Amino acid sequence: MTLEAMNRRRFLHLTGGAAAGAAMIAAGVGLTAAPRGAWALSLESLDAHQGATLLKVARHVFPHDTLDDVYYAGVVQSLDGKAAADADVAAALADGVKALDTATSVPWLDLSDGYQLRILEGPGETLLHTVKGDAVVSLYNNPLVWRHFGYEGPSAQHGGYMNRGFDDLNWLPDPDEQASPPSA
Repeated sequence: MTLEAMNRRRFLHLTGGAAAGAAMIAAGVGLTAAPRGAWALSLESLDAHQGATLLKVARHVFPHDTLDDVYYAGVVQSLDGKAAADADVAAALADGVKALDTATSVPWLDLSDGYQLRILEGPGETLLHTVKGDAVVSLYNNPLVWRHFGYEGPSAQHGGYMNRGFDDLNWLPDPDEQASPPSA
């Protein structure tokens, strides 16, 4: 196979992704990869450790067991964009991650969830509020997250909810006949 015929997908398939990750890190590109290897997040300002830490903080701030890490990666991407645009934000995020890691003799990501939460409520409280302020928008304004939770999105462009299921209880297992209006 020639080098020209080698595309990114083929390269990742042949190397199992490990060489690609090492090459990206060596090139100075921050990379956060999912444990299942299904996605990766390229970071502009944050390093891979900071990205992984912020992703875990976002999961603690808004925990949803059924929501995969790829959705929380949007929070990290948003914070990374803000850090790339503002050196003060970058420094605050770096300092916040450092505060988490130096709170005990064990790196924060290696701690149990309970200890991670304790540190977030103490030395990591500033970072916690920063992530929470961003995550509430970047996580819950994602149409894919809406779909996951069954939210159909805004209804204003369709005339509002009054005529689009506002009083429809068909989602209940055995709705009363009088509970929902007849379908038009």
